[in-house]
Amino acid sequence: MKEPKITDIPIWTPEAQAKLKNIPFFVRSQARQRIEAKARAAGTDLITGELVDQTRLEFGQ
Repeated sequence: MKEPKITDIPIWTPEAQAKLKNIPFFVRSQARQRIEAKARAAGTDLITGELVDQTRLEFGQ
């Protein structure tokens, strides 16, 4: 079994966490998955408020 690396766990800035909390609860987990996937695709494990905003715009929210 592959052991998780520290970089496998995304790091959310306080600003990004606050923005995530503003997303309606019934879509929040899906939004979190999309945001984290976008970060991985960009080659980073740091989730920023800017990344949250970009992802919301891309998905029309």
